[in-house]
Amino acid sequence: MNPLDVMATDRVVAVIRARQVPDPAGLAGTLASAGIRTVEFTFTIPDAAEVIRAATASGAVVGAGTVLTRQQADQALGAGARFLVSPTLLPGLSQIAGDVPVILGGFTPTEIHSAVEAGAAAVKLFPARIGGPAYLRDLAGPFPDLRLIPSGGVTEANAADYLAAGAMAVYAGSSLAPAELIEAGDHSAIRQRARAFVAALR
Repeated sequence: MNPLDVMATDRVVAVIRARQVPDPAGLAGTLASAGIRTVEFTFTIPDAAEVIRAATASGAVVGAGTVLTRQQADQALGAGARFLVSPTLLPGLSQIAGDVPVILGGFTPTEIHSAVEAGAAAVKLFPARIGGPAYLRDLAGPFPDLRLIPSGGVTEANAADYLAAGAMAVYAGSSLAPAELIEAGDHSAIRQRARAFVAALR
């Protein structure tokens, strides 16, 4: 299944940021078993490409986030990333990625339109906390068919509001998988958080 179809079905993407990820495959598998099948490991993680490579053995749909350079994109693709995410409009990223879906960042209508023109399969609305669900609802007026995925400030408490406002899915980061739990390898606690997050979307 196409990664974006999985995102749209589950309606949430896990974003993993930490100083270390002791068991990438175990973490991704835990999230997938709890109903969050797309897992993004960011390039703020040391040796991110190797973390992504290890996580692909989990069966989850594993992608790379915070892609800011062409070198990082090449590393992610070489490690088996099934989607690429940048918080900005990285020129040429879609061409580098080929058939791998690319999600580019934007906030203003001009940035969002430019991301689509640059080949983005979806747009990461970042930082979403500034405008909240109401801003996303306003964007749906001129961009009714746009796949928007809000990121930044999305929590279990407000995720359903973003979806009701027209988001294709939401990004769940520290509210879902805090760095201290990731670094401690506490997958049980993360599973509980993931199940609660998924339940809150219904």
